[in-house]
Amino acid sequence: MNKWNFNLLLLVFVLSLCNAASATLADSANPLDLVKETTEQVLSRIAEQREQLRNDPGKVYELVNELVLPRFDFEYMSQLVLGKYWARASDSQKTEFVLAFRELLVRTYATTLLNYADQEIMYMPLRMVAGATDATVDTRVVGGGAPPIPINYSLYQKLGEWKVYDVAIDNISLVSQYRTSYAAHIKRYRMDGLIQQMQKLNKRNQ
Repeated sequence: MNKWNFNLLLLVFVLSLCNAASATLADSANPLDLVKETTEQVLSRIAEQREQLRNDPGKVYELVNELVLPRFDFEYMSQLVLGKYWARASDSQKTEFVLAFRELLVRTYATTLLNYADQEIMYMPLRMVAGATDATVDTRVVGGGAPPIPINYSLYQKLGEWKVYDVAIDNISLVSQYRTSYAAHIKRYRMDGLIQQMQKLNKRNQ
């Protein structure tokens, strides 16, 4: 996956899955409708504050922190990313990893938001069995002079709300990518070494 594709993945991940302020959206039983409606709200917010966000990048982080966090289940994502190492980690290591992983993603998304260039998002028919608590929302992203890029979002219901736990671009899972990278790091530096490296990266990007 080249750098442009990865950055676009992060950008659309944020735009499509941000939390809506409306209770109606939060309670939506249709994840596709939720994605579409929240995307429109976020795009509108970015358009209104574009100049302000560029002049004060710190507000971009605040915006992402406010809108994105409620739509993710970072603890579940962390379990999937760490795989077998999650069960081997201590409670304190689990807590530290979830916090570091969440900050890493949010800061990356915040940076990518500054480069938004009006890409078009196309929505495919929803792939979900009636009454299911797990769903996939498929989109196609058009922009940057490149062919349409398929991006598929995996969501599940938690306490009646849809939460994101993975995203795939060109059939490459974000969770799987981090799992491979972090597993290699854990084998070499152990869990504490991985967490320390993530914390250093987050501190450097502040």
